[in-house]
Amino acid sequence: MKDLIGRLTHQLGLHRAQVERTVELFDQDNTVPFIARYRKEITGGLDEIQLADFRTTLNSLRKLDDRQQTIIKTISEQGKLTEELAEQIEEAETLQEVEDLYLPYKPKRRTRAQVARERGLEPVARWILDQEVFDPARRDEAVADYLSDEVPAPDDAWQGARDIMAEHIADDIRTREMARRIAWRYGELSSAVTDTSKDPRKTYETYYEFANGLRNLKPHQILALNRGESDGVLRVSVGVYDEEITAAIREIYPPDRRSPLADDLIRAVDDGYRRLIFPAIEREIRRDLTEKADAHAINVFATNLRNLLLVPPIKGETVLGIDPGFRTGCKVAVVDPTGRVIDIGTIYPHPPQSRWQEALNTLFNMAKRYSATLIAVGNGTASRETEELAAELIASGLDAKYLIVSEAGASVYSASPLARAELPDLDVSIRGAVSIARRVQDPLAELVKIDPKSIGVGMYQHDVNQTALAESLAAVTESVVNNVGVDVNTASPALLQYVAGLGPKLAERIVLHRDENGAFASRKAIQKVKGMGAKTFEQAAGFLRIAGSANLLDNTGVHPESYKAVQKLLSLIGVSLDDPDLGERLSAVQGNGDLERLAGEIGIGVPTLSDIIVELQRPGRDPREDVPPPLLREDVLKMEDLQPGMRLNGTVRNVVDFGAFVDIGVKQDGLVHISEMADFRVESPYEVVGVGDVVEVTVLNVDIDRGRIGLSMCR
Repeated sequence: MKDLIGRLTHQLGLHRAQVERTVELFDQDNTVPFIARYRKEITGGLDEIQLADFRTTLNSLRKLDDRQQTIIKTISEQGKLTEELAEQIEEAETLQEVEDLYLPYKPKRRTRAQVARERGLEPVARWILDQEVFDPARRDEAVADYLSDEVPAPDDAWQGARDIMAEHIADDIRTREMARRIAWRYGELSSAVTDTSKDPRKTYETYYEFANGLRNLKPHQILALNRGESDGVLRVSVGVYDEEITAAIREIYPPDRRSPLADDLIRAVDDGYRRLIFPAIEREIRRDLTEKADAHAINVFATNLRNLLLVPPIKGETVLGIDPGFRTGCKVAVVDPTGRVIDIGTIYPHPPQSRWQEALNTLFNMAKRYSATLIAVGNGTASRETEELAAELIASGLDAKYLIVSEAGASVYSASPLARAELPDLDVSIRGAVSIARRVQDPLAELVKIDPKSIGVGMYQHDVNQTALAESLAAVTESVVNNVGVDVNTASPALLQYVAGLGPKLAERIVLHRDENGAFASRKAIQKVKGMGAKTFEQAAGFLRIAGSANLLDNTGVHPESYKAVQKLLSLIGVSLDDPDLGERLSAVQGNGDLERLAGEIGIGVPTLSDIIVELQRPGRDPREDVPPPLLREDVLKMEDLQPGMRLNGTVRNVVDFGAFVDIGVKQDGLVHISEMADFRVESPYEVVGVGDVVEVTVLNVDIDRGRIGLSMCR
């Protein structure tokens, strides 16, 4: 590719030197978290989002370059490459443009045009293209020399010639681009119902008769139409102004009314469009719409997942976790503040057993015995009925509070090899209760044990591109894990694998080394783990924490490569790491505007110095502590208790394009429509709320029969 750096610079709006340095970092196999956190001077301060976009664009341009070179080589081997064509291919800025240029030379399955060429009709097609002028009466005579057993009549010769012309027109990059442009500008996507029996719940009723301009479609509409079509309920089609497109093609291939072949050219244009161009354009449009909708849905899921993973932990509490159920009972697990299971049980408060009082007594005794002050109730089947049990337990005199916890993916975790390794002596059904309890104590550490797709905080996650979804969710999890930091002496392999540079195998080796040799005493000791090379250690070290290390820096985000710089800093300002005035002295350094001079004396950049100061001010800081804690409850509401105008606090459970679903303590989550999120126009719900946020809402309306609650955040 001509000037890859130049294209990157132009597309990303960055400085050329900045782009060159960042490309070099990626080519040296540095990870996004490491570059974002520890190479700010080199990248000019690009953050994780910018770096991820940078890497995606870089990979796309390199993929484009590979395709360009492959196509140039292929056409050259055909002996059809010209300097002009090679330059056009190299200058193409999109894969679509490259493929359009390649189309006339691309090997095709046997087509009508190929058959006609094999029968020697190419010269006749050329006459149509050139709009030869001759006596119309000589039309049949003109093709006499081209007749054969395979082309027995003049009409057959002219039909074959038109087939060749139709394919020639369809392969022309100019006609493709023009048809594509008009279709996107004026086209629409429509749907009609085909079989209502396949939609008993009328899920797709909105789309039984639906049409909208291609440029006005919402991502959730596209995904719903795709699913309805896949379920056999809907027939979806693209509609465009065919006459306008064919008229535009005739401007590229104008018929000459003086030629007896004018109508042949017109017929070839119409045939090329209807038989070849439109079906290809329709496939492109459906593909592009789906890719756009997929990207949006994946971004929704990723945004919600990030917020869920960043829900602050509730530390220092013994938690009684309940995995609700009816027939098989509610599974109960008590875990101490470190997450260790100290008791388990099963209660049967709900039908068919209905042993309510016995369940209350069992829970009360367990909570009292282990001083459990927090009850975590899973939000699955029988959740609200179990919530009433927790509320009554507290009302009976237990000094505790409860909260509802998403149990999405708990059953998947319970049956996983990781769960069997962590809780080998527990039944699968009990492991779910343990997971629910631990999700309160440290949501991030527990949720990373589950396939992100099973967490369920998106829309249409099973319909979108699964590879792209998995990559996006893995990137989000990696980002959050490295932002928070990981205690290498307590973390599970599931958590460690997301630390920059590690991966699953090395994460397991770290835990194995820890089990065999005891806790790591320092970051340096981590280098003894088998497979922990210098490059891997460089990537991971700054994100791994050693809480009990003799060196305070081992429990901060300061990278070991900067330890000497820290000592220089402390020497220059005259304090030590254990000085009680350290925070105050560092704040003074921040406030006096002297960072640039200090950084110069130490030999590091200002961004690195700033980050070091922040880490030293709050060693061992968990960024999740800056977020409001989860909402704890003591009593429970029923839908019948709700009245318009009531103001309540609730927890955001999911955010979608049209609003947010909020748990206000009743059986059904309420919906805050996007129009009710603020006193100003909200373009996207994600501007206002995130999963896990605690918000104050006003009840607008309650539909008990349909289980719907309307809420507002601006009244």
